[in-house]
Amino acid sequence: MATIRTLLVDDEYLALNLLETFIGEIPELEVVDKVKSPVKALEILGQTQIDLLFLDIQMPTLSGNNLLRTLPRPPVTIFTTAYADFAVEAFSLNVADYLLKPFSFERFLQAVNKAKERLRESPRQAADPSFVFPEAEENRAFFSIKVDGKVVKVRYEDILFVEGLKEYVRIVCHDARYVTLESLKNLEDLLPKSNFVRVHKSYIVAKDKVQALDGNLLEIQKHKIPISRTKREEVVQEVFYK
Repeated sequence: MATIRTLLVDDEYLALNLLETFIGEIPELEVVDKVKSPVKALEILGQTQIDLLFLDIQMPTLSGNNLLRTLPRPPVTIFTTAYADFAVEAFSLNVADYLLKPFSFERFLQAVNKAKERLRESPRQAADPSFVFPEAEENRAFFSIKVDGKVVKVRYEDILFVEGLKEYVRIVCHDARYVTLESLKNLEDLLPKSNFVRVHKSYIVAKDKVQALDGNLLEIQKHKIPISRTKREEVVQEVFYK
């Protein structure tokens, strides 16, 4: 693989220096710059080709999440943070990996290998924020959410449906229900498209869990999920004929 041009963004010098030290052990990686200011990072990203971005989440002026959202074509990104609370949002932004500080060189190397794989598969797609990595999402068996102060693993195969509740979502599984602070849109982006479909402005369902259609209601166990009129034909095709 050609040299991977890397930008490091963190408001702590120690974190930047540790990343630079770790990167020095990997011949393919080249540090183009390391900055504490997210505003300076935006300037560099606008003027320089960057293949891989190491990005802290909690920073003054502009958070890493919001910085990434401002980029029309972000590079492959690895989040670095001291807080596990941001994991769901991180993966909804389609980052390559999420490093929880303090992390070891072995864990850092795992993240770099994931980023290399994305760049290897298709550099153009990896840089396109509208592109979803279906294989990466479907190969991951679960995602994590924060519920009542705990980080909980939710397996894709256990989900029956997801309901949007303004700033929250309710995830209904075979034997559990979880309410967490998250947007339905973020969950829609996160869930594998091969087995989940948005059927209503407030509902996403697992296609293989749907048992029947009664008018404009999908039956999943004892639950009845409404279908938007404008989505009915598309949903019927997705759920019953694909």
